[in-house]
Amino acid sequence: MAERQTITGARTIWELVSRRAEATPDHPMLIDAEGTTLSFGAFCVRAERVAAGLAARGVGEGSVVSWQLPSRIDTVLLSIALSRLGAVQNPIIHLYREREVGFALRQTGSELFCVQKDWRGIDFVALAERALEGATTKPELLVVDRGLPEADPAALAPPPVGTGAEDAPIRWIYYTSGSTADPKGVRHTDQTLIAGGWGLAVALDMSPDDVGSIAFPFAHIAGPDYLVTMLSLGFPAVIVEAFSAPEVLPIFRRHGATMVGGSTAFYVAYLAEQRKQPGQPILPTLRLMSGGGAPKPPHIHFEVRDEIGGRGVVHGYGMTEVPMIANGSPHDTDEQLANTDGAPVEGAEVRIVTLDGAVAGPDEEGEIRVRGPMVFHGYTDPSLDTEAFDTDGFFRTGDLGKLRADGHLIITGRLKDVIVRKGENVSATEVEAVLYTHSKVAEVAVIGLPDKDRGERVCAVVQLVEGAEPLTLAELVTFCRQAGLMTQKIPEQLELRDEWPRAGTGKIVKKALREEYARDPLGPPR
Repeated sequence: MAERQTITGARTIWELVSRRAEATPDHPMLIDAEGTTLSFGAFCVRAERVAAGLAARGVGEGSVVSWQLPSRIDTVLLSIALSRLGAVQNPIIHLYREREVGFALRQTGSELFCVQKDWRGIDFVALAERALEGATTKPELLVVDRGLPEADPAALAPPPVGTGAEDAPIRWIYYTSGSTADPKGVRHTDQTLIAGGWGLAVALDMSPDDVGSIAFPFAHIAGPDYLVTMLSLGFPAVIVEAFSAPEVLPIFRRHGATMVGGSTAFYVAYLAEQRKQPGQPILPTLRLMSGGGAPKPPHIHFEVRDEIGGRGVVHGYGMTEVPMIANGSPHDTDEQLANTDGAPVEGAEVRIVTLDGAVAGPDEEGEIRVRGPMVFHGYTDPSLDTEAFDTDGFFRTGDLGKLRADGHLIITGRLKDVIVRKGENVSATEVEAVLYTHSKVAEVAVIGLPDKDRGERVCAVVQLVEGAEPLTLAELVTFCRQAGLMTQKIPEQLELRDEWPRAGTGKIVKKALREEYARDPLGPPR
């Protein structure tokens, strides 16, 4: 058993990297699918060489650098090298295309844009060129297929010194899609990301003997969030470019992964693999599954615990603006793990505000608002800030939820994910929780579609379990009635599909589904 040497109090991410390298230089940090392994010490040395290579290209403190790259060791090295220089970095998830990429590059004023030439059938150089058509100024394009630029770090200026949380400089800009027409640029400091990652570290209570996994896009806000957790507690992670349960499981078994996950879609995929070989664990070393980014039906925890093994699902809740808000812990009860999204992480002050503006009591539903050191420092468009924060400085998440008497948080839906059918409010999350218990349902999203008679009608979009018999609307209606769902909440339309429009960590993009299925807003249900 390796001794855990926890690192706290770092004011910059580079300070956290260098202190971890000093504390446990020979302990593995990152392992890729081919088995390449970098220790914490070797990673720090390589990152500083990459920083020198970037400095030779004119990157320095305050330079704005965007990157759109797969989850690889080199991607993490690039990100930390930019942190070493004090650059402002703009990670862009691989799902974004010309419109979003062009908007981010223009609004941030990026000076350098790092891309992979070809990845998973997409020419990202051509994508970047199309995204910048008509731009008056364009960033230099750096293609990193053959590796990152490196140089002797001896000539590097000292790393930027960390400052207080309130006056820390903006070092990260992430873009997120929301209710606005254009993507929203979310401004973070090293300290906001460290606070979020530390909250996750305390909740998960990992040890140096654990082996984590990065099977989600590192360009997502979850990337530095998870990295800070690794650096704080000193455990390694296996990093893979893309998630497919059948492909990643042999890699995770080879390296003894003790924690895997990403989102509910990942949990479901792992369960599907386990059910192909009942009684033979697909990951014998598993200690827990963890993730966030999407609702978690209660039964998923018990199914993972009983069929795959380990503690079950230790789910969390965060967003681009606040990387960590709440998270489960392996020390929670099964009831808490199954039915909640964990307790607020260390440093996060969560308040529930009812729709009439009052502070809610225990178990009373309202909007989830949060204040604390992990909250972002406003949007790149400051006109969005006034509506985003209340008069007490709490960030308005737009999510509905309850704080239980035991301090655990339950997410009940979105303020804008409430379906208004004939004047009655229908919680999409509540309906989804019922549908997830159907034996044929692998994944589901419930959406409201425009309807001339009802205002909105309830539509269930379902992906079936592999090999399941077809599911009909009549069968689904009968199931919902037998489950005790009130008539007003029972889906009136069923759509079956095999693929989903997804955000970075696998969360289903309901906005895209609504646009797809609302082709005839005045027509009858299909």
